[in-house]
Amino acid sequence: MVKLELEKFGIHDINNVQAMMLFNIGDAEMTVGELTLRGCYLGSNVSYNVRKMVENEYLAHERSVHDRRSIHVRLTEKGIKLRDSLTTMNWRHAEMLSHAAVGADDLQAVGVTLRRLERFWNRAADLVQRPQPLAPGSSSLAQPLFA
Repeated sequence: MVKLELEKFGIHDINNVQAMMLFNIGDAEMTVGELTLRGCYLGSNVSYNVRKMVENEYLAHERSVHDRRSIHVRLTEKGIKLRDSLTTMNWRHAEMLSHAAVGADDLQAVGVTLRRLERFWNRAADLVQRPQPLAPGSSSLAQPLFA
C-alpha cells in the first residue's frame, strides 16, 4: 500500500521500505542503532537506507557530540511532509476497515495468530542443529536438521 501511495504522489526518490522507516522515526531524533532496534531492519540495510534518505533530503543527520561513532537522524521538512501523507493514508485505511466485514475482534484474532506463528518459528529455529565440523576420517553424510 505504501508503494501505491508513493506512486500516487509521483514520488520516485524513496522506496516503500525507506518510507516506512521515516514513518517509524516520526517526530523522534534517534541513532541509527536505535532505529535498527525499533524496527525489523538489518544493520547494513539501515545504514544504506539512511544514507539514501539523507541524499534525497528526507532525513538530516549529525554525529553525536558524546560518541563520534554514533549518528543521530531526524526528519527534514520533506520527510515530515511524506510522514504526514503516510499518516493520512493509515487513517484512511482505518476508516475503510471500519466499513468492511472485518471487525476489531477479527483483527485481534489475527494478531494473536501471528504472535503464535512467530513463537513457533523462533522455537523451530532453536531446534535446528548447527553443523558440527567433521572429524578426520569420518563420513560426510548429511546430518538431520531436527533432533
